[in-house]
Parts: sequence; structure tokens; C-alpha cells
Amino acid sequence: MNLHDPHRPSKGKILIVLHQEMSSPGRVGQLLSAAGFQLDIRRPPLGDPLPDTLDGHRGAVVFGGPMSANDPDDFIKRETDWLAVPLKEDKPFLGICLGAQMLVNHLGGRVGPREDGAVEIGWYPIAPTKHGREMVEWPEMVYQFHREGFSLPSGSTLLAGGDVYPNQAFRYGRKAFGIQFHAELTRAMMHSWVVRGASRFDLPGAQPGREHLAGRLLWDIKLRSWLEGFLHHIFEEGADARVIAPAKPDAISYARRDDVLS
Repeated sequence: MNLHDPHRPSKGKILIVLHQEMSSPGRVGQLLSAAGFQLDIRRPPLGDPLPDTLDGHRGAVVFGGPMSANDPDDFIKRETDWLAVPLKEDKPFLGICLGAQMLVNHLGGRVGPREDGAVEIGWYPIAPTKHGREMVEWPEMVYQFHREGFSLPSGSTLLAGGDVYPNQAFRYGRKAFGIQFHAELTRAMMHSWVVRGASRFDLPGAQPGREHLAGRLLWDIKLRSWLEGFLHHIFEEGADARVIAPAKPDAISYARRDDVLS
């Protein structure tokens, strides 16, 4: 993406789906806007409707939130069912954390915590697969903030994996992508998450807040670079991308948990 041409014509609208009143699309929004896209921001938990079609949009991004993809709230079901729209219309789609987990549920996969209760909250290593490396150069470390993971839906392709939660990024068809981690956080957003989420740092496997901020100094430059390339691939190159061979679903076992964080 060329991020230095404010006078370029609009490339169309991207639907941005957020889940809290004060949530922001962060760097995803910044990069898409700088690349020439307009942002159409909707918040389904606050009553915003989702469009019946994406004919007027270039694609969609569904972000994370403190709720679970398995929660019984009406908006969770409506939003999960709505994912049929970008899939049927073959429009570029990116699900981030909760958004990825909704996509997994929509595709018949499973979402849930590990049986041992281990979480990923902080910076953790990631390893791209062969298919992932063919798309873009990946960072060695990514920022996480979740207590649930997901199985690899049937017919999808794993793009990157991790040690604690093995499925970190996947592709379904030509244009639908899901990622478990957070590359969208600005510095201000990370400081806010560290303050508001401090109670979760005592969970098994979580890192203390000081490591979140220290890790940003070490690894965020590569994470931001990856995000720029990944968004470019999805929203500007994805229409010409070939379908890559799907991997077999994994056999991860998840325990039931009522209190989860996506």
C-alpha cells in the first residue's frame, strides 16, 4: 500500500464491525484509510444493522471484543449468520480474534478455551506455514489478548500457528481470512488494554503489563509491517489470488467455559 498519497481517488468502502462504544479500528483503519478506502463503521451490540449485501463495499473487517463467539446474545448469532454475505458474494473479509472465531463457528468449527485454562495475553511467537509464507513476510512475535482459540474449519488452510494455541491464522476460499492475534493496536490502544485488562494478567500463561509494553518496543515494527502487507494482499490483491489446497481440520480438544475473552 502507498501510504503517502492523500489525493488518490477512493477505492471504495470497507465495512468495519466493532463491538464496544469506544472501540477503534486502530492501525487497520489508519492503513486502509491511507491506502484510499473509506471506512463504514458499524457497532452491532449498540443496534447498528449490518448490510444485506456488500455490493456497495470493497470488503469487511470484523474486530474483537470482550464477549465470546459462543455467547447467547442475539447480536452474536445475527453477526455470525451475517458472515454468509461476504462468503456468498466472494468479497474480501478479515476476522480479528472474535471476528475470526465467529467465522470459525459459521463454518462449523469449534471455539473454546484450552482444557488447562492457559491463555495468550501478551507477546507470543508465531510460525507461518508454507502457504502463509507465500502470501507475506510474517513477524516472529505477535500481540495476543484472548482466552479462547479455535479449530481449523473444514476446507480452510492454516497460514500460521503458535505453541499455546496452534491455529493463529487461516484462509477460507480465496478471500476470507481469520487471525487470532492483534496487529491493529496503536500505542495508545495498548496502554488502554494494559490498564483495563490488568485483572487478567494473573491467568495461566498471561504476561504482566510491563512485558506488554516492553515487547512493543522490540517487536511492533515487524508486526506493523506484516499488517500493511496482509491488508494489501486481502483488499488489493485478493481478487486475483488462487485457491490454495485446504488442510485437514485439527483435533484440538476444548473444555467448556462460561467466562471467556475473545
